[in-house]
Amino acid sequence: MVTETAGHTAAATSTSVATPLQLAVIVGSTREGRFGPKVADWFTSRATPRADLRIDVIDLADTPLPGTLSHRPGPEDAAALAAVAPRLEAADAFVVITPEYNHSYPASLKNAIDWHYTQWRAKPVGFVSYGGISGGLRAVEHLRTVFAELHAVTVRDTVSFHNAGELFDADGTLKDPQGAEAAASTMLDQLAWWGWALREARATRPYQG
Repeated sequence: MVTETAGHTAAATSTSVATPLQLAVIVGSTREGRFGPKVADWFTSRATPRADLRIDVIDLADTPLPGTLSHRPGPEDAAALAAVAPRLEAADAFVVITPEYNHSYPASLKNAIDWHYTQWRAKPVGFVSYGGISGGLRAVEHLRTVFAELHAVTVRDTVSFHNAGELFDADGTLKDPQGAEAAASTMLDQLAWWGWALREARATRPYQG
């Protein structure tokens, strides 16, 4: 009996590792002249080579969502939502790339979060932040409470860029990548662990929260 249980567990783990996690990378800023694409390009260059992940970049500037929330969106609003909602639903995990505006995160990101609910539930969320001296970490702390309300699980470690404009060359190359690469690897390892664990849990016992 013990052998069968151990074998079943090993088989389940093997299956989850063999099927890469769908990771939605959400670029939160839509501001003119935004710095976010440089950060997003750098991060996806670190995440894409991993065999355990499939990356889907959702840039809110390219997929604008309606500014007025509604339980019954009209045809145009429904079409805009259809460009984003199925991709969030398909994701096993999320990474949110956010700046810090006035000690918090951008309205475009809150809007995208609030348009959806079940898409976030029982899934892990990691953060890559950028900004001035705080590196966007105050925005991240606000986002943690929002995602907790949505029954998502935020991972402990983050990637943050303090005084971000000074850290990247004009072409988007990170001048001193060692620390940021180590932080990204740690965060992605945590995200993958939670992604596999929660994907298996949702398949075994659908989340009812």
